Amino acid sequence: MTGTTAPPPPSPEALIAEFDAERPARHLSGRVSRAVTLVALGLSLYVLWQTFFPGSVLPYRMVFLAVVLPLVFVCYKPRRSGGDRPGGVDWALAALALAACVYPLVVFDDFIRRAFDPTTLDVAVGAVICVLVLEACRRTVGWILPVVCLLFLAYAYYGGYLPFDWVLGHRGYDIDRIIVAFVMGTDGVYGVPLDVAATYIILFTIYGAVLDHSGAGRFFVDVSLAAFRRSRAAPGRTVTLAGFLLGTVSGSGVATTVSVGSVAWPILRRAGYPREQGGGVLAAAGIGAILSPPTLGAAAFIIAEYMQVSYLTVLVYALIPTLLYYLGIFLAIELDARRYGTHAVAIDAPRLGPLLRRFGYHFSSLFVIVVLMALGQSPFRAVVYATLLAAALSFLDREHRLTPRRAAHALAAGTLGVLPVAVTCAAAGMIVAVVTLTGLGLKASSVIVGLSGGVLAVTALLCALAVLLLGLAVPVTASFVIAAAIIAPALKGLGVSPAETYMFIFYYAVLSEVSPPTALSAFAASAITGGNAYRTMLATWKYTLPAFLVPFAFVLTPGGAALLAQGSAGEILLATAVSAPAVAALAMATGGRLTGPAGIAVRALYGAAAVLLLFLSPTPVLVGAGVLILATALHLVLRKREARS
Repeated sequence: MTGTTAPPPPSPEALIAEFDAERPARHLSGRVSRAVTLVALGLSLYVLWQTFFPGSVLPYRMVFLAVVLPLVFVCYKPRRSGGDRPGGVDWALAALALAACVYPLVVFDDFIRRAFDPTTLDVAVGAVICVLVLEACRRTVGWILPVVCLLFLAYAYYGGYLPFDWVLGHRGYDIDRIIVAFVMGTDGVYGVPLDVAATYIILFTIYGAVLDHSGAGRFFVDVSLAAFRRSRAAPGRTVTLAGFLLGTVSGSGVATTVSVGSVAWPILRRAGYPREQGGGVLAAAGIGAILSPPTLGAAAFIIAEYMQVSYLTVLVYALIPTLLYYLGIFLAIELDARRYGTHAVAIDAPRLGPLLRRFGYHFSSLFVIVVLMALGQSPFRAVVYATLLAAALSFLDREHRLTPRRAAHALAAGTLGVLPVAVTCAAAGMIVAVVTLTGLGLKASSVIVGLSGGVLAVTALLCALAVLLLGLAVPVTASFVIAAAIIAPALKGLGVSPAETYMFIFYYAVLSEVSPPTALSAFAASAITGGNAYRTMLATWKYTLPAFLVPFAFVLTPGGAALLAQGSAGEILLATAVSAPAVAALAMATGGRLTGPAGIAVRALYGAAAVLLLFLSPTPVLVGAGVLILATALHLVLRKREARS
């Protein structure tokens, strides 16, 4: 009988091309591609210039949107089945977007002064800008966010028909007043979310594109493959480390999942991972990239702007939760390696020592960002200097050196990478404008507090559910912006500090990518592994569970602020030392193993110990430690009895 050989796994390039084909972005070519590259390059250079020679804030945001909107209509299909060549409608919309966005710049002083008495032309142009922003948002991220924006617009207009003494009633606003709030000032479309996209985010996408073009992405994968070679848990650890490192380049959970999965799934499969568990590891590694310093997701930049603190401060907030997140993943991987009998896989990868000596310079720009911010440099300049360093160091690698042509393409790729985020931020700004105009934030917070009876724990639970539900409908950045305006006041009103409030919302906005029914990272992983999407999502939950529980610790417990590195060194160390065994207990509760399979009673005890330890108060911690010891002792006794029988 002649055996059949399994087909070779698809190459990373083939898998990435397959996912690209399902995305709404066009694959441009010829003169259109060259023109788009030239325009995108010009915007990148303008952004870099503004970093060192900043001008007025509002005109800068207007120029940024005037370039971004036309690019979206040229670069993104009106429907996913559309062709790669822009049609007449696309060019017409691009021209209309350019004209509408340039109009406020041409008559800027008069335009701003007329905010309290706009002309018919002002209102018409403002309405066109809003419609085009919604269409651009639909093309890049789908229908749901534009529909949500329209619902908020309807609330601003029709809310005046609600009883004024009703909790959601307000005075009501006509279209002129709503359009003024949307486009004639530093709120709405041109508000803080767009400013964050036009400053922080685009600079980091440029940095990520330069890193990628300089060969850092491939190096990070090779380092991960070389770091863990000979243990049965090594394949899972390799994926996790690769996800963390590649996240510095992509800044996206789904993109990181696809990039890592295309390379690492064949390794996980040969190691003996079932499809769903392998997909869970891939998705958890991808989502961890958004939660991890030094390049957190876009929402982290908005936190810095809202709180008027440095981005380095936000990185410090995220440090301990990130360590706990990866501790939970590594422990879950170790337990699963025993559960599924995985084994080490021989990987054709360079040895770690020679690899680091030859290409270790790729890490230097990451360290430079943190060091420069610690020395007082703004995050804008820090990332620009890191980008310049990465470009200079690329000449150490003949294959990836950034010649003027490659550098131009890298800079253009940075601008093109920010397009979906930029229009998402512009649309989210419209929602924030409605919230500010109508006072909806305080009204919604009073509803949440009323439903919870003023109990902080119930309020936090309702807020977490609200953010998760919001995140199912809109992208992470938009869900954070909306939640910060509507949901955050409920927590602040009960005495939770701004840092704890915004970080709580940030984590749940990010975790919407692994929550049903969308669970984008989990679905991307299941597409790579061929596993069941729902079971892959459940496996991802198991790996990411610490990230769901730890935010409650720093909102609900007296010592929780220490998890955000707030407080004395002793308090921070104590909170970390107590949280680590809590995460370990959680891993054993979800993994169902220690020295062997654990029964329901033992797993329940481990779960109770984890919750008690995360209270971070003396009495619950002591009780939690006792329950943890009891669970371990009971498990060992039961295992010994099973061995004897």
